[in-house]
Amino acid sequence: MENLELFRFALGALTGHRLRSTLSALGVAIGVTAVVLLTSLGEGTRRYIVSQFSQFGTNLMEINPGKVKTFGFAGAFGGTTHQLTIDDAEALRRIPGVEEVVPVAIGQARVEAAARGRSVYVYGVTHEVPAAWRITVSQGSFLPEMDPHRQGAFVVLGPKLARELFGSVSPLGQRVRIGSWGFLVIGVMESKGQLLGFDIDDSAYIPVATAMNIFNQAEVMAIDVVARSTEAVPGVVAGVKAVLTERHRGEEDFTVTTQTEMLDTFGRIIGIITAAVTAIAGISLFVGAMGILTIMWISVHERTGEIGLLRALGVTERGVQRLFLFEATLLAVAGGVAGVGFGFGVQILAKAVVPGLPLATPVGAVVAALLMSLGVGITAGVIPARRAASLDPVDALRAE
Repeated sequence: MENLELFRFALGALTGHRLRSTLSALGVAIGVTAVVLLTSLGEGTRRYIVSQFSQFGTNLMEINPGKVKTFGFAGAFGGTTHQLTIDDAEALRRIPGVEEVVPVAIGQARVEAAARGRSVYVYGVTHEVPAAWRITVSQGSFLPEMDPHRQGAFVVLGPKLARELFGSVSPLGQRVRIGSWGFLVIGVMESKGQLLGFDIDDSAYIPVATAMNIFNQAEVMAIDVVARSTEAVPGVVAGVKAVLTERHRGEEDFTVTTQTEMLDTFGRIIGIITAAVTAIAGISLFVGAMGILTIMWISVHERTGEIGLLRALGVTERGVQRLFLFEATLLAVAGGVAGVGFGFGVQILAKAVVPGLPLATPVGAVVAALLMSLGVGITAGVIPARRAASLDPVDALRAE
């Protein structure tokens, strides 16, 4: 049998039993759809996390009190015996390759103006935050350059917080209260959106020493350090460890996390989760393979006379085997193509319903899904094809 003739014969056999063929292909289609959707969700989540952290640059690193094995957050987030101080932050400025250093104290408090107020995160920082965190001021100015040990009664509002408190009126020069303290509004930030669920626009920025006083913190929660370039990051990390270890009596009681390490960690976690759920989705493909195997086995039994006639007309055992193997492959590939199409359709519908849903289909996943469906067809068709080819022509015709 020529390949074209083989294709026509197999296609005719499948279309002659449309319902049975459709149900067989459906099992593969469901499995491929599940694989495409789950890999798309995993890849979309990975890209979302990368974009969220990349907006702060790749030169940023964060120093937290405590080693990884005893990791803890300072102050309002639970306290720790391993303290980081403003003096520690100032000592890091002398390290070669350091561009900015920002000691950070964070707490949650109610910010009030006249009759309005809302509870938000209040960041105690320094004037270097716009350059370090890559955020900009839309109105007024950010915190002035000053000694980080010095307290100040001025505040910069996030755009959402400014709208909630003052509406369309400019907040510049207005006064707000944070806890029992009064503050002068000197600036409003540009919109930055959310970072992993935290609304950065709904926040306030005050001098770090003031924040530590308000929230009764003897230590800073973290120290953010920005290297001059990506190439300088390893040297800066080594310098940070050396300086802080010396200041902490020879003990490395802190953790330095770079953006690259953080992204790599998230990438590994997402990769493991994606692989696990994709393997679960692969069970559907296995079920689809069993369906094709069953249908093709039944088909061999029903078409015994046809097989005998083909052998009598000169079709070899290999030709009969190729015919049934080709039919099984066609079923699986048709299911695979339908599954990919249905997967993309579900994604379009999901994005229309939930616009922010992170979905991104990698080309490799589509190719792998189609190859998996091809493999399913070949694997499921081998046994029925061999059975068909092994039938004796005379016995097959007699059965007819």
